[in-house]
Amino acid sequence: MKITSAFNSALQGIRRGMEGLDRNAAQIASTAQLQGEASPTEPLVESKVNRLQVEASAKAMRTIDEAIGSLFDDKA
Repeated sequence: MKITSAFNSALQGIRRGMEGLDRNAAQIASTAQLQGEASPTEPLVESKVNRLQVEASAKAMRTIDEAIGSLFDDKA
């Protein structure tokens, strides 16, 4: 796998997780929630999943960065 491909996958994972968190926050703060017409359980659970996606993608990006750094160190 190319480094740029791995980096782009990690970046896309972070982006999707953040978009999901935005969507979850909007659902939790919706009028239906405030009026007690909907349960906050589903968006709260989904927000946990989205947070884990962001964390995992960030960890992958950090690993890619470290690998690139070690490649540069080996070349020097």
